[in-house]
Amino acid sequence: MSATPASREAVGPRYDLDAIRRAQARSWLALERIAAIVRPGMRESEVHEAGRAVLAELGMEMSWHPLLIRFGANTLKIFSDRSQGDAVLAGDDIFFIDMGPVFDSHEGDVGATFTVGDDPEMKACAAASKQLFERVRTIWHAGAVTGSALYDRAAQEALAMGWELNLDIRGHRVSDYPHSVHKGGNLGDFEAVPGKGLWILEIQIRHPTRPFGAFYEDLLV
Repeated sequence: MSATPASREAVGPRYDLDAIRRAQARSWLALERIAAIVRPGMRESEVHEAGRAVLAELGMEMSWHPLLIRFGANTLKIFSDRSQGDAVLAGDDIFFIDMGPVFDSHEGDVGATFTVGDDPEMKACAAASKQLFERVRTIWHAGAVTGSALYDRAAQEALAMGWELNLDIRGHRVSDYPHSVHKGGNLGDFEAVPGKGLWILEIQIRHPTRPFGAFYEDLLV
């Protein structure tokens, strides 16, 4: 028997919306600090090591999912894929950071894309991932739209903007740690209207012809 919408939005006894907002804000602070470290010539593994130090300094209790750093063509890979080698960031390049830290027993989850150098299409791709996220979140704020419909609209909006949406990435639950005990599943498969503070909207797009993409995610709230 499939899970009901109510069971897919279940939370633990410690769950608090303000606490998850704080976890998300601290996660964004960590991401911004890590992004500021990144320079051409660095390897993904170097940024990963530096990022773990930043998260520790900010009081991360644990990771509910590992810190992920992707450079260049690796930005096309989804979370479950391994990077191709230990990529080195070029002078004109694109990269994203994805993290799932736990602060005060609540799960953060943030991701964003950045560029170095002057490649205009890479800059446009990075910007478009956030722009598309905001368009889709605006649709959610209007109400009465299911999680699956959100991703249908996201794919349409991406095409209208000149990008391709990766529908293998379809959002997921967060809560007080661990959300996984509630078996929330993917947002893109949720046939009810998503509740605030419970779902992460993930957007991953790719350039239609060149080998790079961009990623952005944040809490629906």
